[in-house]
Amino acid sequence: MGGALGLTEGRDDARLQKPGAGAEIPLVHPHDPEDGGPQLPASPSGRVPQWVLQEAAGDPAPPEPWRGAVAPPRRRRRRGLWSGLLVAAAVAGAVTLVDPSELPWAQRLPQASPGLPATSEPARPTDRPTPSGLLVPLGPPPLPPPVGGTHGFTTFQDDGVTPVAYDPCRTIHYVLRPDAAPPGGEQLVHDAVLRIADVTGLVFTFDGYTDEPLTGERAVYQPERYGDQWAPVLIGWQTEAENPALVGDVVGEAGSVAVSLGDGPRVFVSGTVSLDSAQLPEILGGRDGAAVVRGIVLHELGHLVGLAHVDDDAELMYPEARRAVTDFAAGDLTGLAALGAGPCVPEL
Repeated sequence: MGGALGLTEGRDDARLQKPGAGAEIPLVHPHDPEDGGPQLPASPSGRVPQWVLQEAAGDPAPPEPWRGAVAPPRRRRRRGLWSGLLVAAAVAGAVTLVDPSELPWAQRLPQASPGLPATSEPARPTDRPTPSGLLVPLGPPPLPPPVGGTHGFTTFQDDGVTPVAYDPCRTIHYVLRPDAAPPGGEQLVHDAVLRIADVTGLVFTFDGYTDEPLTGERAVYQPERYGDQWAPVLIGWQTEAENPALVGDVVGEAGSVAVSLGDGPRVFVSGTVSLDSAQLPEILGGRDGAAVVRGIVLHELGHLVGLAHVDDDAELMYPEARRAVTDFAAGDLTGLAALGAGPCVPEL
């Protein structure tokens, strides 16, 4: 699994849905503010956090993962001429939604009997899209290699064993912010997404380009920009000035946000991938540059779907980049197969 796979945009792969050749790719932009649609929530969940209510009432609030300090990202180094290059992995965030109703708000309630007051429909929450209601995975996850290897996960369910993953019953949408992308960089991203779809069974679709800025406080539901869906995964290129996490020799950062409804299972719904717009073009121009950068993008997409760094230098998720390892190895593939078999959560 050491070489680059070299997939092309024209490949017929049901796990990556893209516009056909020559098709106009849309620019995803905010909806007309006068269309009466819901506005951007003030926080990822669009609600007043429970800890705020508790503190206002004078009650101590238990610590929540998204309130605590984020641990310093683990880094990945290059050897030889690459000495000092680092790849950062973002720590996954978490949001808990409230008021799980007995009936979906999209379902109309039966009419009241004659003589009884009319029953009103439940209010539609403004912090999440209409539930998918899907129970069947869109694509079966591949079998893991016969001989596994070292792998790890960024986030676990409450049992401490089951990894948090994307919902396999829901298409994962992604958009590109093309500013400062190097020549050939966009195609490398699409090829890497094809590969991550192959090794997880998850279905990705490219929604086009966006002018949304890459920020650390990104809302996972932005109906005024993306409509009635979770915000798509945002992939783009940034400078050190735009993203301080890329300072020095750090060339990438990625992570996803997990959402749960009440005490239900957590599931990733959106994320970001930030690539260094200054260093990656330099690497592209070097020996085996395309394969190396594709490996870096694959490494970051591994973090996006839930893989953590490992100590085995034969794996792509090892923190030090090497020209000899530019594709997922046995341990990576074992973890990715598990991440493709996460639970379907139709109420989200």
